[in-house]
Amino acid sequence: QVQLVESGGGLAQTGGSLRLSCAASRRTFGSRTMGWFRQAPGKEREFVAAISAGGSIIRYADSVKGRFTISRDNAKNLVFLQMNSLKPEDAAVYYCAAGLTSATLATRENMGSWGQGTQVTVSS
Repeated sequence: QVQLVESGGGLAQTGGSLRLSCAASRRTFGSRTMGWFRQAPGKEREFVAAISAGGSIIRYADSVKGRFTISRDNAKNLVFLQMNSLKPEDAAVYYCAAGLTSATLATRENMGSWGQGTQVTVSS
C-alpha cells in the first residue's frame, strides 16, 4: 500500500482559493492513478478528480470542472489539487487516494490507498 498524507486544507472565503497537497511514501507512487475525493457531513464520499500515473489522463467531477486542477510531481511523490472560485458547497473533508485503476474509472470503491483527510471550510 501507498501511505498518503494530505495537507493544505483550511478556511477560505467564497470565491477564494486553496491548494491541497498529498505526499506519498513509496516510490511506486509513479505507477498509480491518484485521485481526490471529498465527503461533507451526512453525505457519501464523492469523486472530485483523478490523474493517471503519467499525468496524461485527467478527469474531473462536473461540479468542479473549470475551477479545480489536479496535478502531480512524480519525482517528489506529490499530487496537488488547486481549488479556485470556491463555493460553500465545496466544504468537506478532502481525501487523497491512490489506486491501480485507470483515471477514467477511479471510484471510491476501487482506490486502494487513502489518506487521513484534510478539512476544507468555505465561508459565505
